[in-house]
Amino acid sequence: MESPSRDRILEAAQRVYAEHGFRGATTRRIAEAAGVNEVTLFRIFGGKEALLAAAIRPGAQRQDIVALPDEPADPEREMTAWVAANLAFLRERRSIIRKTMSEMEERPQFAACVREGPQYAREALGVYLAALRGHGWVDGDVDVRAVIAMLIGVVFSDAMGRELMPDHFPPLAAAPRSYARLFLRAIGLRERPPKRASKQENETSAADGRPPQVRPSNSR
Repeated sequence: MESPSRDRILEAAQRVYAEHGFRGATTRRIAEAAGVNEVTLFRIFGGKEALLAAAIRPGAQRQDIVALPDEPADPEREMTAWVAANLAFLRERRSIIRKTMSEMEERPQFAACVREGPQYAREALGVYLAALRGHGWVDGDVDVRAVIAMLIGVVFSDAMGRELMPDHFPPLAAAPRSYARLFLRAIGLRERPPKRASKQENETSAADGRPPQVRPSNSR
């Protein structure tokens, strides 16, 4: 469990870094914002660079993000909830991300911390897409890298650029569903997966030497 002092220092470091950048985010300024002395800051984190790396890294803050299920049941609802959570997460952190991007050439190690978020998202989408395929929602002819990059890119663009280009994006309340639908159309989601034959039908097929049956679903 994180200590209250550590949490306060990390929150203060995020605010100070987002406003002042690396050079302006002095340990003294961060300690004052957190209501602790610098000795406590150094005792917990060891130094300024380690502290700011921990503050920038999404890590534990992603625990509250809605997870995609292992067993897809309603892809549009599941993807909409996931997109909404990730969009909100990025919007909450947009000041830190923008500052890190602006200092990327000088502090590339911090850019690596920011990349962890998209990496988590890419892995989660890859697992979910495999589950959709395994349960018959989509076939195997999908460019996985392209569709995942498309979704992550549009969500990131919205989170970072909505304030600059408000007319370029759907209304914020409608955006998650719009982006989820775009992704599901891109992967060729079926209206519903094929229904698997009953156990009795498969046993009969096996006795006859035929492969297990898959019954086509009725369209809605």
